[in-house]
Amino acid sequence: MTDTDELARELDREHVFHSWSAQSQTSSLVIASGSGCRVWDHAGTEYLDFSSQLVNVNIGHQHPAVVSGIREQAELLTTIAPSTVNLARGEAAKRIAARAPEGFERVFFTNGGADANENAIRLARLATGRDKILSTYRSYHGNTGAAIVSTGDWRRIPNEFARGHVHFFGPYLYRSEFWATTPEEESERALRHLRRVIEAEGPTSVAAILLETVPGTAGILVPPPGYLAGVRELCDRHGILLILDEVMAGFGRTGRWFAFDGYDVRPDLITFAKGVNSGYIPAGGVIIDEPIAALFDERVFPGGLTYSGHPLAMASIVATLDAMESEGVVEHAREIGATAIGPALDELAERHAVIGEVRGEGVFWALELVADPKTREPLSPAAMGRIKTGLLARKLLPFIQDNRIHVVPPCIVTDDEVDQAIAIYDDVLATALEGES
Repeated sequence: MTDTDELARELDREHVFHSWSAQSQTSSLVIASGSGCRVWDHAGTEYLDFSSQLVNVNIGHQHPAVVSGIREQAELLTTIAPSTVNLARGEAAKRIAARAPEGFERVFFTNGGADANENAIRLARLATGRDKILSTYRSYHGNTGAAIVSTGDWRRIPNEFARGHVHFFGPYLYRSEFWATTPEEESERALRHLRRVIEAEGPTSVAAILLETVPGTAGILVPPPGYLAGVRELCDRHGILLILDEVMAGFGRTGRWFAFDGYDVRPDLITFAKGVNSGYIPAGGVIIDEPIAALFDERVFPGGLTYSGHPLAMASIVATLDAMESEGVVEHAREIGATAIGPALDELAERHAVIGEVRGEGVFWALELVADPKTREPLSPAAMGRIKTGLLARKLLPFIQDNRIHVVPPCIVTDDEVDQAIAIYDDVLATALEGES
């Protein structure tokens, strides 16, 4: 421990109010810097980052091309109003649109994923003249007014101030709400459930269905065959817009530029943030299908943000996407998921009965931990706490959510780093749960 680390902790305790936390119970972990998949404190204690922080540092920490792009833009122009024309903003939008389906040419920039979803909801309501937004219980869409109420998990409940939100159950075969035994059954029954919710709510009252393409914080829930295409068909049948939330799953996380590229589905609105610039500077946005964008050619869009398309954020997007393309980062994420991470996690599950299920793709995986493999009772919070403590003690930064370990390193992770992490998971699961029944 250094004096600098202790100063950081003291200042944090005295002055910083943390999100989603009881303030007396926040972390004392100090991070001073990083490089690639590793971070360290002021004393030089190094950690292997298998959380990507909040699953956003897709290109790794302190990528020199991105740092250079931000520095060059800072020397040219640090900020400008969103009503002006700025080259960095146009270049960022062009690169994002180039990765989207044909017909998605316009990008509305926001400060992050929450207000991306907020504005996608606004666009859907304005475009349809309808009010209701349908989203799943197992979801997280951000912490602004409509986004947090669209969220399905516990964070919604103390924040339910927005109107017009309805929730339904999405597919999750391991804990099926539909008594399904195969992915096909889960898909079919989940779609029937959604159809009945739409019918019960009144199809002409529903503006949009908002889905994470692959729900992230809810458990890396890869959709079963036909599900997303079935949701698209229901939307088309009833004039409902489909918003796909790619905030966590997009820009390489699944081994594809967009997660929905792996499914037979075309959304009407796409939200993004996180991986688009690895979180180096806050940025997000909505990619808008042309028929919706055209509605506002002469009609005023009643939304905006002071920092929409901020030059430093735009420069970081340009540098990130260019580096990801030139270095084959997305292809690497796909390959290392298929050849290293996935097989290693499957082998880990064979050694540890506490692992009830392994699921994921690319660099987007979850280990669901259970107290009993037969009943699938989730592992207790106390046991999960011991696992987290054990991982940190072995200098691995984990992403722990409920009864799961999310294995979510940067897209640039190497085979050696995967091997190191797997060995740590193996050791902790063998020791931290001794005596657990």
